[in-house]
Amino acid sequence: MKVTKKHQVYQISYMPRLFPVNCYLVEEENGVTLIDAALPYSLKSILRTVEQIGKPLTAIVLTHAHGDHVGALDALKDEFPDIPVYISKRDAKLLKGDRSLEPGEPETPIRGGVPKNITTRPDVFIEEGEKIGSLLAIETPGHTPGSMSFLDVRSNILIAGDALQTKGGIAVSGQLKPLFPFPAMATWNKEAALRSVRKLLTYKPEVLAVGHGKMIDHPIPLMEQAIHEAEKHLKQD
Repeated sequence: MKVTKKHQVYQISYMPRLFPVNCYLVEEENGVTLIDAALPYSLKSILRTVEQIGKPLTAIVLTHAHGDHVGALDALKDEFPDIPVYISKRDAKLLKGDRSLEPGEPETPIRGGVPKNITTRPDVFIEEGEKIGSLLAIETPGHTPGSMSFLDVRSNILIAGDALQTKGGIAVSGQLKPLFPFPAMATWNKEAALRSVRKLLTYKPEVLAVGHGKMIDHPIPLMEQAIHEAEKHLKQD
């Protein structure tokens, strides 16, 4: 486990060399927001990092409902039953283990580790443009139908969940990187994912933080490269 800090954002990375799984703590004036709940064994290290920051945990925010992003959710909710859990309304359905598509959605199967035994139910459905402390919510469907990203408006750090990966080379979700193919294998819809990353680029992030891989400073050229590669591959498909 490795902790990396940039401005008010702390990345907690599990198995960073082989199979990085990241969650994030965002320090606010009076508390700390957790983005994603990583793996089932992650509770103690999350709480230890919160304690080191020295402020109480006040919110749990989920980018999407795959198992490697909600693994410690039940344990966290048991520890802090009054702390609100935020997720998009669409991925709240996945959090219950329901992979079924909704009317009007592209008929590509929902992939990846959708949890079957999470008992926590969200307290708040977060929508585009809403804020949780300093975090601006951005709808970024593609990896899952209800995936969300969050921009810390103080530092312009973009926490993008699995909309992109940086492990194995930067890539839009759904674009296979042989050195780390797992996010691509777990992606619902490549076309939607590409549209979402084009949208994220308009926010001109100073730092890109993702679910799998290192944080990247000044990521715009690399995001543009990833978009170009995704466009090329989709034309060939």
